[in-house]
Amino acid sequence: MRSGYFKETIGQQINLTDSHLVRAWLAVLAVALIAAPFFLNPFYLSLLTIIAITSVGALGLNVLTGWTGLISLGHAGFMVLGAYAYAIATSTWKLDPLIGLLLAGLVPAAASIIVGIPSLRLTGLYLAITTLAFAFIINHLILEFDGLTRGARGIFVTRPTIFGISFKSDIAFALLCLFFAALTLVATLNLRRSRVGRALVAIRDNDIAARVMGIDLRAYKLYAFMTSSFIIGLSGALYGIFLSYVTVEGFPFLLSIEALAILIVGGIGTALGAVLGSVFIVLLPELSSAAFALLGEETARLLSVGAHELKSMIYGVVIILFLRFQPHGLVGLWLDAKRLWVNWPLRY
Repeated sequence: MRSGYFKETIGQQINLTDSHLVRAWLAVLAVALIAAPFFLNPFYLSLLTIIAITSVGALGLNVLTGWTGLISLGHAGFMVLGAYAYAIATSTWKLDPLIGLLLAGLVPAAASIIVGIPSLRLTGLYLAITTLAFAFIINHLILEFDGLTRGARGIFVTRPTIFGISFKSDIAFALLCLFFAALTLVATLNLRRSRVGRALVAIRDNDIAARVMGIDLRAYKLYAFMTSSFIIGLSGALYGIFLSYVTVEGFPFLLSIEALAILIVGGIGTALGAVLGSVFIVLLPELSSAAFALLGEETARLLSVGAHELKSMIYGVVIILFLRFQPHGLVGLWLDAKRLWVNWPLRY
C-alpha cells in the first residue's frame, strides 16, 4: 500500500510539475488569459494589463526580499530607472524597442551594484532605509539631469513594434504584458530550483550557516540585488509604456509600499504568492470603491476626494489583518483549502 507521494527520479525532481491534471489546468488558464483581452471592455482590459505589469515587478522583488530576506523600499526607484532607460533609448535616441527593454533591465541592475555594495553588511531596517534613500536620490538626479531626462517635463513614450508586430492597440499591449509576466514567472521558478536559488534561500534562513557551507554571502547578495533590479526595471519600462508618459510623479513611493504589501498578502517567498498578491492588491481599490458605493452616493463622493490617502490606509489595514490572521498569505489559504479537500471527510 502506497503511504505517500515520492519523487524517485531526477526528471521528477527537476520538473516544475509532473501532474497531468495541473498541466491541463495550466493550459486552460493560458488559453483563457490569451483570449481574455479580446472580450474585455477597455476598463477591465487596463486592469488586466496593470495586473500583468505588477506581477513582473512583484516577482522581481520576491527574489530579493522573499528569497534572500533583504528588505527593500527602493522598488519605485528601480522602476523609474527602467522606465527612463527605455524612454531615453527609444524616444530620444531612436533605438530599437528590444534594445530599450534590455537597457531597462541593465541600467537598474548596474545601479543596484552601487547601492548593493555599501549595503552588504546591512540587514533589516537599516537596509530598508538605505534603499529608500536610494529611491529619493534617483528621483533627484532625474530632475537635475534635465538635458538627458527632460527633468520634470518627462518623456512621451509610444508603444513598440517588435519583430514587425505592432503593440499599439490595447489588446496587443495587454498580450505583450501577459507574455512578460509568464516569462518572468517561469524564469523565477526555475531560478528558485537552481543552485543559486537554494543559496539565496539559505542566506535568508541563516546567513552564518550558509557561510559555513561555503556560500559567498557578498557575491550572492549582489546577485540577488542585480537579478531583482533587472526584473523590476522591465516592469518599470512596461508601466511607462502603459502610461505613455514617463515622469517622476508617475512612480510615487506608494509603489514600494504596494510591492511589499503584495508579497505579504500573497505569501512572501513564493512565486504564486507574488502573482496572487498582485491580483488582490490591484483589484482591492476597485472592490473598496464598490463597497463604498453601497453606503450611498454622497459617502462615495466624499471618500473619492481622499482616494490616495484612503488607498494607503487600506493597504495598511490589509497587511495588518494578514499578518495577524494569515501570516502565509493567500498561498496559505490556498494550501489550507487543498488540504481540506484532499483529507475530506477525515479533515478533523
